[in-house]
Parts: sequence; C-alpha cells; structure tokens
Amino acid sequence: MPEKTVLLVTNLDTRGAEFAAVRDLVAEQGVGTILMDVSMEQLPPFPGDITCEEVAAAGDMTIEAVRAAYPTERKIAVDCMIHGGGVITRRLYREGKIDGVLGVGGATGTLICTSIMKHLPFGVPKVMASSVGSHPSYVGRYVGTRDIMMLNTVVDVVGLNPLLWSQYANAVGTVCGAVKVGGIAMPRAELRPGAGGGGPRAEGAEAPIIGVTSFGFAERSVEQVVERLRAAGFEPVPFHAQGRGDRAMDELIRDGMLAGVVDVVTRGVGEQLLGGNCAAGLDRILAAADCELPQVLAPSGLDMLSVGGQPGWQQRFAGRPFAVIDELRVEVRTSAEECRQMAGLVAERLNRAIAPYLFLLPARGWSSLGRAGGALHDPEADAAFAHELRRLVKDPDRIRDVDTDGYSPEFGDACAAAFLEVWAQEKGSAR
Repeated sequence: MPEKTVLLVTNLDTRGAEFAAVRDLVAEQGVGTILMDVSMEQLPPFPGDITCEEVAAAGDMTIEAVRAAYPTERKIAVDCMIHGGGVITRRLYREGKIDGVLGVGGATGTLICTSIMKHLPFGVPKVMASSVGSHPSYVGRYVGTRDIMMLNTVVDVVGLNPLLWSQYANAVGTVCGAVKVGGIAMPRAELRPGAGGGGPRAEGAEAPIIGVTSFGFAERSVEQVVERLRAAGFEPVPFHAQGRGDRAMDELIRDGMLAGVVDVVTRGVGEQLLGGNCAAGLDRILAAADCELPQVLAPSGLDMLSVGGQPGWQQRFAGRPFAVIDELRVEVRTSAEECRQMAGLVAERLNRAIAPYLFLLPARGWSSLGRAGGALHDPEADAAFAHELRRLVKDPDRIRDVDTDGYSPEFGDACAAAFLEVWAQEKGSAR
C-alpha cells in the first residue's frame, strides 16, 4: 500500500487515453492515485475514481445540466465543476486521503484544476501541467497567491507525442518527489531554542511563525528584524511586499498560520488606494487586526507609488520627484495629501485591532529612497502622515517616533524590540 497519494485532476472526455498513462506513471513511482474527472462536454472513455457526475453533484448541478450549459454558457458549467471539485478535495484532505495534487489541461482545464488546488493548505504539493503555463495574462489568475507550481508544457495537451510525454513525465516527477519529501522537517541546527508562548505553528515548526513584510528599500532594517526575532526564539518569515507576497501573508493570517506580524512595509495600502502597480488588496493590516494578532507596523513604501509601465504617468505626476529603478519599476513620491489619505485608512484599520500593536515612524525617512539624500526625501509629506495618524487612532500612544531611517539596522532593532513588547502584552493579557 503506497504511503503517499496524489489527486489527479483532468477532463477525461478529451484527455482520457493519455491521462491513463500519466496515472500509471505515478503508480510506477510508488505513489497512490485518486483520479478526479471534471469532464463537462462528452462521456469520458472510462470513469474516474471520482466521476464527473459526482463532481457536478457536489457543485449543485447534474452532469446533464453541465453538459447542456457548456456549449453556450461555459462559465456556468466551469463554476459548477470548480465548486464541486473544491468541496470534494477539501473532504479528501481532511480525511487524510491525499498528499498532493497534479492537474493537466489547456486554458479551461487549467482554470478548473488550479481553482481546485487553492482549496488545499499552504505546503501541500500542487503541480499544474498546462499549455498556457506561461501566458502573461492568465498565470496571475491561475496561481494568485497560492503555492502552485506551473509547468509550461509548451506544446498543447492534446493526444500523446514524445514532446508532450516528456513534460508529463516532468510533472509526475515533480509531484511525486514533492509528496515524498514533503513531510521532512526543516533542519533546526541553525535555529535557536524556542521562546515558549503559544501561537499557531505550521507542520514541523517549533517556534511561533511571525510574518515580516519586506522589500529592497527597507532591506537593512528587515534583515535585522529577522535576525533579532530568530535569536528571540521566533520563526520569522519574510513576505515580499510587491502586491502578491503581502497579499499572501494576509491570506495565511486568516488561515491561522501566523502568530504575529512585523509589518515593516505597509506599501500595499497606498498602492491599492492610489492605483499603484503593487496594490495588495483590501485586507492589508485588516487581516492581522481582525484575527487579533499582535503586530508592529512601519510606513516603509508609503513614501512612494509604483507606476512603471502605466500610460501617462509622467503627465499624471508632473513635477513630482521620482526614481527609475529599472525598466519595470518607477517610484513616484507620494504627496502630503496622499499621505494624509493613507494615514486615514491605516488608522481606520488599526482602530479595529483588539490585540496590542505599535506603529513606528522612522524620523529620518521611511526607506532608502525616502531618507536624506534619497530621490524621494520629503519630510513635510512624512510629517503630514504622522500628524494625521496620531489624530485618528484611538490610542495615539501606540504611535512612536524612532530617531533613525527606515533603511537601517537600528530601525530593525526598534521594530524587533517593539514586537517583543506587544507579544509580551498579548501573552500577559486576559482577553
């Protein structure tokens, strides 16, 4: 009996023959299989272990209704199979029957398979072999913020040929290898002993996991935060705050995987509000507040707006300081009025917080671009943010000035010390 099992997802009505060979290849690696059929158009050549009838029923339709909708109202059929497949996949995982998932398909199949994969927790191997695996307009929708591995088959997934088979074999090797090593704990030799105190833990983790937002313009401070928290017995996990990483952090907060947050780079708030390239959704700061996580925050990234590639940005921001980082990244300085708007939004979200928090303001600039000598240095705009934030939060004492800049180890030290303070407050409270 195989120790690990992979859920295989595809539409057997168009890919039945070749997918039987994929199933057999997985079995040859000593891994068990459960085959889920998401066919929507025709009778499959053979039934899946989980039939398309079962998937449709779990999605609240009959397979006959799905097939009737498919030619002219495909979205109805697709949404049904996504919903039904997700319901079944969650159940299989809760019952301990699957350890990973492999999907194969074209555009519609990829949408269904990856949407189903998103029902599985972070860390569960998810591999998608897709003929649109490199399409710039599609991949962001397929993967989103989830840990889905996309294998671009290059050739279309129709029939079977030597080129396609090589990609199927790569996909099988990827998912089988991942499920076999997925339960191996991370080496602990370089980590300090745990600090005690509760908090959620990911599988194999020995210390509370703390989310830390980061980007290059605050790198020196973030490095110090990570080092200090690790020395204190925490497991700091940096998230690149480019709109996806910080959004993923918020999702993991709501999934219960993080015990606290050091939100050095809150830029996603401003990017979302002002239409920047790194918008991080409507849950920034709010996720930690709603989930009652102790948090430390800083304004790194609120001193800039990412507009590279946006048509007419030069006219829109005429007269503003800006920095060209590379051909994709252009950062424009946020104005005093925009800083006041961002402060209002930050205050509104912090006022929902029940767990303790501290917001640290680096007095000498918020980033490497915003400190003295940087292209985006603007103390008056920074001061407008600080004044408005203090005016609007319920407890102004939770806003603290730090006499350094946001691109310094000293500021990282201050953030780490502040987190230890709110962590102790949280653990000592009787909420």
